[in-house]
Amino acid sequence: MPAAYGFTAYGGPEMQRFLELPEPVPGPGELLVEVYAAGVNPVDWKVRAGMHRAFLRLDLPAVLGREVAGVVVRLGDGVDAFAVGDQVFGASARGCGGYARFALLTASQTAPKPAEISWTDAAVLPVAVGTAYDGIEQLAPKAGESLLILGIGGGVGVAAAQLARDAGASVFGTAAAAKREFVESLGATTIAYDSAAFGERLRTALPHGVDTILDLVGGHALRSASSAIHSGCRILTVADPETAARFGARPLKRESSTRTLTELARRVAAGRLDPQVRGVFRFEDAEAALREVESGHPRGKVALDLRGDR
Repeated sequence: MPAAYGFTAYGGPEMQRFLELPEPVPGPGELLVEVYAAGVNPVDWKVRAGMHRAFLRLDLPAVLGREVAGVVVRLGDGVDAFAVGDQVFGASARGCGGYARFALLTASQTAPKPAEISWTDAAVLPVAVGTAYDGIEQLAPKAGESLLILGIGGGVGVAAAQLARDAGASVFGTAAAAKREFVESLGATTIAYDSAAFGERLRTALPHGVDTILDLVGGHALRSASSAIHSGCRILTVADPETAARFGARPLKRESSTRTLTELARRVAAGRLDPQVRGVFRFEDAEAALREVESGHPRGKVALDLRGDR
């Protein structure tokens, strides 16, 4: 089987292919893992499309993927929190490299995988679920407060809804009407964002305004939600800082630490958080997995399972 799946030049899906590459060597603060599962995220196709070139410098061809779960096979200098043979999950080192038989992880962004968690559930925690955790930590919605998630139907929104509900907040979210049943299964109230009636729906659902907003969309969605924003509303954004600044929003800051991942794993193991992995693909079907994510329509998370030939 090929060693990795990535892209040879910036552009569309036609630049993707399986690659025969040497096993990577861990540098200081890194560890090499045999990959058992890898998360598939929208950021992956955005990297391929060249949308992150300004701050993510890659030598091409490059391997896709920013989060994996697997077994440690080699340690870089200075790594003493892990040992060969440990089951772990974490963020791909150097910004990508997860769609592969072997991948590098950053030790400070890696955590032990509890036995109670599946490989695919663990693999999808670092990026979207980690972003959701950081966002809810920074917004700190209290019991009885309301949270409006703009773009609740994606990976970040789905996790954020569960985390906020666990804190006792009342969760509302914008999503297409087709995702209503899925979103409401998370304990959130859906406000359909697919017609001119959105503003009226928002005022009906939140007649006194909203306490906190997690903006995952930006632009028109945030402007359309302005009727729910009052002077004490706390807003975080990951999408459109210029528009968000007009409403007093702050940018969401990522921690991406072992502490965060350990806490997420604890919650999944305890049944308090479901990563909602709805699509699991074999490694040889990596193209199809990324195509599903790039379409913008998956319900829940998508992962690659690399254990099939072991």
